[in-house]
Amino acid sequence: MVSHMETRTVQLETPDGTMATYEAIPGSTERPKRGAVVVIQEAFGVNAHIEDVTRRFATAGYHAVAPHLFHRTGDPAFGYDDFSVVIEHMGALDDDAILSDIRAAVGHLQSASWSPEQVGVVGFCMGGRASFLAAGSLELGAAVGFYGGAIVTPRSDRVGSLLHLIPTMRTPWLGLFGDEDQSIPVEDVERLRGELEQAPVDTDVVRYAGAEHGFHCDARPSYAPTAAADGWRRTLEWFDRHLAPVVAST
Repeated sequence: MVSHMETRTVQLETPDGTMATYEAIPGSTERPKRGAVVVIQEAFGVNAHIEDVTRRFATAGYHAVAPHLFHRTGDPAFGYDDFSVVIEHMGALDDDAILSDIRAAVGHLQSASWSPEQVGVVGFCMGGRASFLAAGSLELGAAVGFYGGAIVTPRSDRVGSLLHLIPTMRTPWLGLFGDEDQSIPVEDVERLRGELEQAPVDTDVVRYAGAEHGFHCDARPSYAPTAAADGWRRTLEWFDRHLAPVVAST
């Protein structure tokens, strides 16, 4: 039997205007719903790959949404051949704006009867950092970050270190990093691991030898199938462990 899911793009209200959000909902032939997930985009927008990842979560049994964080600057989506085109759009975001968008996505899931404790956040690239920001600022079920930079070492006035969030972190967080990531030194990853020992919630950091930035994205030259598969498995296990259970309706 071919599994069915509902996919659509919905419009959510934020303090900075309307935000498109890609949504994938498990159908009746999918496995029972396991919770809800907010998928946070890479620097390249909610492109075909991020939509595909959102559908993968629905196939795994999650009500998944991917908010378009670039809604303030025309809502573009890009391929992976020219990083220069994303700089303008990334520069228009700060942490308050990102949190505002995540809150809107979580609010949409709450309107579909998911409690915050049943909602996970997963992010890739700039979204990996956003997952840490969410874990340190919001009380959700769980969060996972793939190769999120600038968590330890700031990159600009708008993209600062997030280590100060650790002592009051309220959401369990898993970080996945590649040892060959030229934008995130292994030294930063190990410092993060050490700093997270003081977190009041469950945390973990995993490194992949030989993996580069973007190792999970099968549309990028840096795709590393073994690391990607392991990271996906760990992500689902992290959500299974930490998201509040879904009570089957009778």
